[in-house]
Amino acid sequence: MQFVCDGPNGTWFRFETDGEAAQESLLMEHSVEKYFRQAVDEATKSFVPPATGRAFEQKIGLKAHVLKVMPLFLTLRDSSGGGLVTAMLPPAGKDERSFRPIVVGPKNSDPYLKFGDDIKALGRHYGFTLDPARCFPYRRG
Repeated sequence: MQFVCDGPNGTWFRFETDGEAAQESLLMEHSVEKYFRQAVDEATKSFVPPATGRAFEQKIGLKAHVLKVMPLFLTLRDSSGGGLVTAMLPPAGKDERSFRPIVVGPKNSDPYLKFGDDIKALGRHYGFTLDPARCFPYRRG
């Protein structure tokens, strides 16, 4: 995991591997791993290997490409490593209006009441407004 920024109740990290996504799904009891794997698959399909003819060079740059073009998958962890919030944001440098960010708590609960300030800190870090009406997909009522 890569450090992203601190919030008042925890620290945001970006997870970048299937194992980290699987751990997040187990810890938070939701299906982010499925969406992470789909994003990796889509990003991998868009990779154009270097035009060298050498088979062993065909994957040079693949990992960097995938991390650049796929959505950002993030987790807010408390000081003991406990999971608090999971977020999926647009790929770095993309306008959030063309991508619907997702922000959920454990078991897809609404994290905004308890961790709204942490979510705002993440939004400020990336220059996004992470409005609950848009980012929490399970709003009832």
